[in-house]
Amino acid sequence: MADSDNRWKIVAAVAIVMLLAVSALYAFGNSNDSRTGYVQTDMSYWVEDSDSKESLMTYLKAVTDERSEDYIPPEDRVAVFDLDGTLICERDPHYFDLCLFLYRVLEDPDYKDKASDLERKVALDQKDYPGPGKLDDDMEKARALAFKGMTIEEFNAYEKAFMETQMPSYEGMTYGESFFRPMIQVVDALQANGFSVYIVSGTDRLTIRCLVDGSMLNIPTDHIIGSSKLLVATGQGDTDGSKYVFTADDDIIYGGEHILKDLNVNKVITIIEEIGKKPVLSFGNTSSDSSMALYTTTDNMYRSEAYMLCCDDLDRENGDLEAASKMYALCEEQGWVPVSMKNDWTTIYGDGVKKK
Repeated sequence: MADSDNRWKIVAAVAIVMLLAVSALYAFGNSNDSRTGYVQTDMSYWVEDSDSKESLMTYLKAVTDERSEDYIPPEDRVAVFDLDGTLICERDPHYFDLCLFLYRVLEDPDYKDKASDLERKVALDQKDYPGPGKLDDDMEKARALAFKGMTIEEFNAYEKAFMETQMPSYEGMTYGESFFRPMIQVVDALQANGFSVYIVSGTDRLTIRCLVDGSMLNIPTDHIIGSSKLLVATGQGDTDGSKYVFTADDDIIYGGEHILKDLNVNKVITIIEEIGKKPVLSFGNTSSDSSMALYTTTDNMYRSEAYMLCCDDLDRENGDLEAASKMYALCEEQGWVPVSMKNDWTTIYGDGVKKK
């Protein structure tokens, strides 16, 4: 009887050990559960003693700790990012969507002779304009006209083909590969710590969705907000969309008109309308992102921060020291965290890419 009791005790002890082991493995395997606290991720593209990286990591540790007064419930962890100059190359020599437009109007053998006078005038003006590009009403009208009549699928195929083009200022990189590797790691870190990440950009939202689709940037399609161009049904004609009924024979095509430029306060408005929650983190790189940053950090019920990239690297990137200096000054004035592309990052585009 004693031997039987001992055997049962041994069996029970083994069962308890196995249960504890399984529980430990389950907890380890679910370490990305945002309610368990801060999740450390790979930040190897940032220099070890980067102040901006340390600021962000300190923030994440505070807002994911349920014991902290700065704790933010997962459902309210919202981060917003600009696109050009914040997540991807902004200057080669212009914004991605402007480069696409210039190719369409000035180089595409199937379209350049069909382009309107307005499209050609704007394209020639923009081609030699310094910096990312000149934003004005004619620019938006011309870009809308350049793709008028294309279905969304046709436009996506056109953009994907252009994304395979080698960038003129860099060796070993296409337009579709021009994401900032350190910022990819920031997005990954936020998502691992329970954040919902959105892009809020002045680039057309459908252009961004195609650019991000299948890329190293893991942001869902419905988390991409941007400028808007008119979309219509092929059979709609001049009928207002509120009065036309879609039919089985219809396709949706670009209507050739510009609707909304998602810059400055428009970024705040689209965040309110499409996200429905105030962000707690904002990432940008120019004054057109200032409204988004101020909206994030002003009168927020949670601890909030804004980060601004400064284009101060002339060796690895088409930087602009004057623009970087202005952004450093703005960060100092507003209490935002500046990110130095030169001093905070070990690489920008990866080891296989070199600036010409």
